[in-house]
Amino acid sequence: MFRNIHDYCTSLTLQFDTIPLHRQALLLELSDYIAAQITMKKDLNLLFVCTHNSRRSHFGQIWAAVAANFFDVQPVHTFSGGTESTCFNENAIEALCSLGFDINATTDTNNPVYHVIFSEHQTITCFSKRYDDNVNPHENFAAIMTCSDAEQNCPIILGADKRIGICYDDPKVFDNTPMQETAYYARCEQIALEMLFVFDQLTK
Repeated sequence: MFRNIHDYCTSLTLQFDTIPLHRQALLLELSDYIAAQITMKKDLNLLFVCTHNSRRSHFGQIWAAVAANFFDVQPVHTFSGGTESTCFNENAIEALCSLGFDINATTDTNNPVYHVIFSEHQTITCFSKRYDDNVNPHENFAAIMTCSDAEQNCPIILGADKRIGICYDDPKVFDNTPMQETAYYARCEQIALEMLFVFDQLTK
């Protein structure tokens, strides 16, 4: 893992007590699911779902993969999708790059495919897509709903073993304002902190 990202993760592990108890309860549902899959030696697939698959769901996909690597929980496969597709938001990408990720567009389209690299041997492929896209799992997975709109308007995720609502405020509301950079960084950090908490529980 790149040193900057590893050091950032280490610093966040000292802040688990800042997560409110009601959110810890939601995160423990995800930890319990992961632990059960590991015990049964089943594939571990996590699908993060948001409306546009542009910000929060990508943060979830990426930070869950990083947290699994940080705590050496393998193999873990992370995915993301939306109720519609748009594109991986540039402000979200900038927030991740500021923390040490190497992110490169591999296609030149309105919805580019990005390689998100966090170590010499770890690359995550990210682009906006529907949650039921062919690249996403269709069985044996947990669906993590990262926004209230998707949670309310997508009542059924076919094939999911478990559905968990871990919703986050949308940094999009701060686009084109003086708070834009701060808002994206804060949401990125919150999701990183909480995914690290999830995987830390597996070491208890």
